[in-house]
Amino acid sequence: MNIMFIGPASLAIDGGVAYLATVDGKNVECHFSYEALEDIDPDAVFGDALEHFSHHQLMLLSAAEKKLIKGIAHDGKLLINSNDLRID
Repeated sequence: MNIMFIGPASLAIDGGVAYLATVDGKNVECHFSYEALEDIDPDAVFGDALEHFSHHQLMLLSAAEKKLIKGIAHDGKLLINSNDLRID
C-alpha cells in the first residue's frame, strides 16, 4: 500500500481541517474533526484550526495513516476523530 499525504490543509465546514492524501494513486480526503484538533493538545489554547493542525501535523497524519492502512476510508473520505488519537 502506497500512502502519500499531499495536502494542502484547508478549513472544513465544521471547523475541522481537510487534508488530501493518495492511497495507491487514488485521492482520499482526510477530515480531522474540530474535536480531534482540540484534543490533540488539551493544554494548548485552541485558536486557528489550520495553525493548530500545522503544530501537530505529524501526530495527526500518523493517526490518519493508521486508519488508511486498516482500510477504513469510504468513498474517498476518511474521518479522524478524538478516539483515533489514542496511543496504542
